[in-house]
Amino acid sequence: MNANFVSLKYGEKEITLVKTAHISKNSVADVEEAVALINPDSICVELDKDRYETLNNREAWRENDIVKVIKDKKVGYLMVNIILASFQKRMAKKMDNTSGQEMITGIRLAKEGNKHLVLADRSIKTTFTRIWNKLTFMGKVKLLYTIVLSIFDDEDITEADLEELKKGDALEAAINDIGKGFPVVKEVLVDERDRYLAYKIKNAPGNKIVAVIGAAHANGIIKNIPLDDHIEELDDTAKKKGFGSLIKWLIPIAIVLMIVITFFHNQEVGLNQIKSWLLWNGGLSALGVLICLGHPLSILTAFVAAPITSLNPLLAAGWFAGLMEAAIRKPKVKDFEDLANDTATLKGFWHNRVTHILMVVIMANVFSTIGTIVSGLGIFGSFISTI
Repeated sequence: MNANFVSLKYGEKEITLVKTAHISKNSVADVEEAVALINPDSICVELDKDRYETLNNREAWRENDIVKVIKDKKVGYLMVNIILASFQKRMAKKMDNTSGQEMITGIRLAKEGNKHLVLADRSIKTTFTRIWNKLTFMGKVKLLYTIVLSIFDDEDITEADLEELKKGDALEAAINDIGKGFPVVKEVLVDERDRYLAYKIKNAPGNKIVAVIGAAHANGIIKNIPLDDHIEELDDTAKKKGFGSLIKWLIPIAIVLMIVITFFHNQEVGLNQIKSWLLWNGGLSALGVLICLGHPLSILTAFVAAPITSLNPLLAAGWFAGLMEAAIRKPKVKDFEDLANDTATLKGFWHNRVTHILMVVIMANVFSTIGTIVSGLGIFGSFISTI
């Protein structure tokens, strides 16, 4: 049997996993071979509804509304999605292939053969949201930094390299490396989805099932297939209320109280504290937008908004600066068309209007947070010395 096929039994069901690489031509042939050989009742593909619709509608990017993305607080999600999609598209181009072609083949064969098509993966939005909610602030910064650096890695990869990566030992090492640097990412992106995929695959209609999966998930699916598992919790995106949420409110309340108390003891020191808060918060947030080469009005918006939004955890300076930037420099269709190529270089990444606006939002927020820390420490110091 093909080395990329894994046969499993679950009750009366016969399950065949087809281990694939999303940019590999060989994977397309493997899917065709498996379906012809097994003639399954169901074909499962490692897709969710959104990615399925994207594969069937390559022009879906035209419907993106950058203003709605900012208002819905999905800037980080869209940025990561753009970077990963761009990287995969460029790698597929190097291999003279179309990314996700093996999934398209599975979908086509299911329709042509009148077989059940099962979208077996969890929503990518749910996955990214769960990762984002579980990461600390510094974890988010580190992850974005690592992802941005990775897009400028132009190391070539061959079909032989992809076949090697499909092997369990090579994948195990790669996944373990991810876990060391980002345990939360591995848990949500790999381990949770292994459980989700396994559940969907073993509950697919019929007794003969072919599942088209990324090779990285094979070992996890094999482990989870026999387990009596439930996946309801894996679709939960509600952010857990804990000490971190309490801290977000305690810090601004403490800062306001320290300024008020200091002001009653020494008006001059109290006024200096207010100036420090305004200048550090507004100044650094504006600097973040300036680094992104934001419009002067966006820089001014960040400067005005940051001292206010830093006192309210439900608001962020970057949202206001980003909305201003989007109003002045609204992305055109060409900006979405050029995303894959533009994000391959630092210059293109900075000048494409889509990624440019997203960076304005992110940098304004990051630098505003730094300003909050710096000015907060200064206010605390002057409060202690005055009281």
